[in-house]
Amino acid sequence: MELQLKKKPMNVKIIEGFPGFGLVGTIATEYLLNHLETEKIGKISNEGSPAMVAIHDSDVVEPLGIFYNKKYNLVILHAITAVAGLEWKLAEQLNKLAKILKAKEIISIEGVGSKESAADSRVFYYSNIAAGRKKLVQIGTQPLKEGIILGVTGALLLRANAPLTCIFAETFSELPDSSAAARSLEVLDKYLGLKVDVKPLVKQAEEFEQKLKGILTHSKEAQDMADKKKMSYVG
Repeated sequence: MELQLKKKPMNVKIIEGFPGFGLVGTIATEYLLNHLETEKIGKISNEGSPAMVAIHDSDVVEPLGIFYNKKYNLVILHAITAVAGLEWKLAEQLNKLAKILKAKEIISIEGVGSKESAADSRVFYYSNIAAGRKKLVQIGTQPLKEGIILGVTGALLLRANAPLTCIFAETFSELPDSSAAARSLEVLDKYLGLKVDVKPLVKQAEEFEQKLKGILTHSKEAQDMADKKKMSYVG
């Protein structure tokens, strides 16, 4: 696994979203890329993965793309590929990225499963920054007091070497959940003052979800085909 950067903006805040429960992190970061002025400044490549890439609207979509927004000095890591088995390595690369760019903070956006009704949907936070905790409380976000966090965010919670804030939106299905992503973005918007309107995300939820679901489905199919091909060599 290799981190590749063609630009190195300093003292940034890094926002990351991986395809976890409800695809909340992936949907949220995708929306940010569509509504903030960003440029691609790098990627994380993994030669252990199948040689495949998604095409959307005639453009190549990086499995693990790194983008920069100058106005707010933000770096956004957008992931559309399955990361099972790569969590520790990806956390290591995020730490490396934070060190190179002298990041002020890593902000993780995640979905957390809930058995409650959608009407009771909430957004929680974790932060190891005193000022961050204070601000999140002021904007009405609840601290996550109990829970099991998996994936890259779970690895970061154990090994982050930069200030870390996590925004967790409750989701009620393993299917893509744009509503949960919108709630996480509402909190992020207030936290960072981005002035991003999330209403279009709610209105375009079905289109957004189908796009990401399609990309991830094709990615999974390609992985399965690669695995079968590898097995045929052995057999």
